Amino acid sequence: MFEAVEGMLIEHADLEAKLALPETHADARLARTLNRRYAELNGIIGTWREWQQHGEDAEAARELAADDPAFAEEVDELLAQREDAAERLRRLLVPRDETDDSDAILEVMAGAGGEESALFAGDLLRMYQRYAERRGWKTEVLDSTESDLGGYKSVTVAVKGGSSEPGQAPYGQLKFEGGVHRVQRVPVTESQGRIHTSAAGVMVMPEAEQVDVEIHDNDLRIDVFRSSGPGGQSVNTTDSAVRITHVPTGIVVSCQNEKSQLQNKEQALRILRARLLQAAQDAADAEASDARRSQVRTVDRSERIRTYNFPENRISDHRTGYKSYNLDQVLDGDLQPVLDSCFETDMAARLAALEE
Repeated sequence: MFEAVEGMLIEHADLEAKLALPETHADARLARTLNRRYAELNGIIGTWREWQQHGEDAEAARELAADDPAFAEEVDELLAQREDAAERLRRLLVPRDETDDSDAILEVMAGAGGEESALFAGDLLRMYQRYAERRGWKTEVLDSTESDLGGYKSVTVAVKGGSSEPGQAPYGQLKFEGGVHRVQRVPVTESQGRIHTSAAGVMVMPEAEQVDVEIHDNDLRIDVFRSSGPGGQSVNTTDSAVRITHVPTGIVVSCQNEKSQLQNKEQALRILRARLLQAAQDAADAEASDARRSQVRTVDRSERIRTYNFPENRISDHRTGYKSYNLDQVLDGDLQPVLDSCFETDMAARLAALEE
């Protein structure tokens, strides 16, 4: 596997030369792509050089140990450090999604369960917002439809943040949250204390910039209508809500949260760009080989992925086998251990695919 680094050294030098050219930065999309790849190669090459250096140091210590046994312990330490670097290098060489370094658009939708499902959708939204706060990210509600009891029939949120470390951006951390989330608890509407099961769906997409997705005005059908709140009551006396239909794909996006038609149109276009980018990714994955699909996305986002059991204060991830009894803390934003179980399961599958 490590033989691939030799080619990366050449690519790294080539990228360095291209990034020094003014004409490269005249093309925003090209400069962004090259910078992202250059940063990724920096991490790989730095770890590879560390692995090499530990090997050379261990060999030198082994020669010294032939005359002085005191150096034998140092040999073992250097070999252990070299193996640690090798493991980190193996993980870095696993193909990764370019969109892992993107911001995210997250949609939460009530499913089976009526008002209880809508309340649970609100709980999930707060969980993601509190997790984002812990990471130092910003969240912005782009569109929402509230239920009568204060939950959400649907809500769309932009999650924005940044990290120089690959995969630590919002989409890279939240991408495995997509799927069906099941809750087991006594609903507020239940008078006899019986436990009910309901569900909410989550969809996570990388936020696309204008340079990522090209949208032609001729491909859009834009309708305006009056915003409405819980119970169908009018909350706006002007036609400020916007519905955009992308005719070639049939994707429909509606936004009504903002007071002006222009603002709602901009929010709807943000969501539409994210959905088009996700659709393009899904199409590419579907055309790929089985091995490539296992490397790109091993967790099926359409399946029931997790159960939140309130009576037992238990959270269970059905894809990874993760289980803990701190549901209250997870809903308060302590989500990282659950996410880490997804990352480790995915990485193990990717490594296994490479070694086949």
